[in-house]
Amino acid sequence: MSRDITEPIVSIVMPTFNRMEFLPATVESVLAQTIAQWELIIADDGSNRETIDYLESLTRDERVRLLRLHHSGNAGAARNAAIATARAPLIAFLDSDDLWAPNKLERQLAVLRANKECHWSYTAFVLVDTSGTPLPSESNRPWAPHSGRIFRQTVRTTASIRLPSVLASTAFIREVGGFDEALHCSEDYDLWLRLAARSPVCVVDEPLLRVRRHSSNAKRAAGSFHLARDYSLRKIAAQLGKQQHRLLAEERSRNALGLARAFAVHGERWRSVVTVCKGLPLGWKYPHWWYGAAKELARACIGGRHDAAKQARARVH
Repeated sequence: MSRDITEPIVSIVMPTFNRMEFLPATVESVLAQTIAQWELIIADDGSNRETIDYLESLTRDERVRLLRLHHSGNAGAARNAAIATARAPLIAFLDSDDLWAPNKLERQLAVLRANKECHWSYTAFVLVDTSGTPLPSESNRPWAPHSGRIFRQTVRTTASIRLPSVLASTAFIREVGGFDEALHCSEDYDLWLRLAARSPVCVVDEPLLRVRRHSSNAKRAAGSFHLARDYSLRKIAAQLGKQQHRLLAEERSRNALGLARAFAVHGERWRSVVTVCKGLPLGWKYPHWWYGAAKELARACIGGRHDAAKQARARVH
């Protein structure tokens, strides 16, 4: 298929690695967009032959470009490689197992054009299973369409932003440095902090994205997400003025309690206790921290006694 793509409006950045179960449907959701002025940049992270053959077949459409990378397992690095080659003034992100509604790009473009002060936007979403059916939890999942200056809501994650819902200025993404390749999880949260610190955001309060939840979603070690969040919060604190330091310190103290809970739940009782103690310099001034610290210490200690009791019973029997 030959098309004039000299001036695409949107560069769609999509990393992938061996996802043939879901990849074709994701690509079809791009092809079905109600606007045609896009380019799809697929950053392949060393997929197998079957996947490569499929991806190469897509390049018959001149709007599709394939970047073949050596396998790293680092989705942020793959996205950055695609961002570096983007030709359009706007970038959209899409993971290779998720699905866009046909009017997703059209609706976001209209909102951004009507709100020139916003350099990025996001939409509502629905969590679905492998067949695309909404999860039962979706019936009561809270959702609030935060817009404007949402740095506080982004820090506290009360603004629920999913990566494939975001459409942003290419220059803006490059200005803030793209994805931090030191992170192997929560790299999207790290980017949202930097975007929200610099620009208001527009939201489309419509579920224009379906996010799949399935067994092949990446599994992480205990505490990975909390450790990544602390890294990002410390980093953004070093870049901002003192007026934001209280907010960031308080969130780091909350995050430390979450990390302690993650360790305790996974049976790492001593690491849980140590994490609570390390959070003292950050949390001591907040009443909620003392309550949370006592709760996590009790969880670790009581859990430890339960584990010891189980081991004792096992030895008896």
